[in-house]
Amino acid sequence: MIDYYNYIKSLHLIFVITWFAGLFYIPRLFVYQIEAFHKPSPEKEILGKQLKLMAKRLWYIITWPSAILATVFAVWLLVLMPVWLQQGWMHVKLGFVLLLFAYHLKTHQMFKQLQRDEVKYSSRLMRIWNEGATIILFSVVFLVILKNSINWVFGVIGIFVLAILLMLGIKLYKNIRDKNSEA
Repeated sequence: MIDYYNYIKSLHLIFVITWFAGLFYIPRLFVYQIEAFHKPSPEKEILGKQLKLMAKRLWYIITWPSAILATVFAVWLLVLMPVWLQQGWMHVKLGFVLLLFAYHLKTHQMFKQLQRDEVKYSSRLMRIWNEGATIILFSVVFLVILKNSINWVFGVIGIFVLAILLMLGIKLYKNIRDKNSEA
């Protein structure tokens, strides 16, 4: 088992990384799509077409396959190490994984809407949405590394602090951007 366990773990981590890369980048493309939607013709159509193509390739060639493969290798690891399912940190981690899938599926819904030129969200909201994957990633990494129920409580508190700092950063960025557009 040890011979191939590390290979499976490595593949799991590789696909988790590429999955998150897709989840980090797709909301940025949504921001650009939404902003392009409000531009005058022909800029709106040219940018819209290109950004839709970029989003489609990212979503279906990188993000979805990575999510599926990360899950396959995670299940395989749990089959090899079923004792993990008896540990509290793993229960919390699986809760965050369910949250990650909910985030992924909601992002998929947003992707489909933008592919149909349905703009239901602001670019500012997409900038905030973009931080959701970051918060989940921080939570899971600290949880997996610390593996201690007391320490993960402090980790979760740290995640809330991180979320507040990210929101303040987004607000600061908006203020700077607004100030520069006025100048």
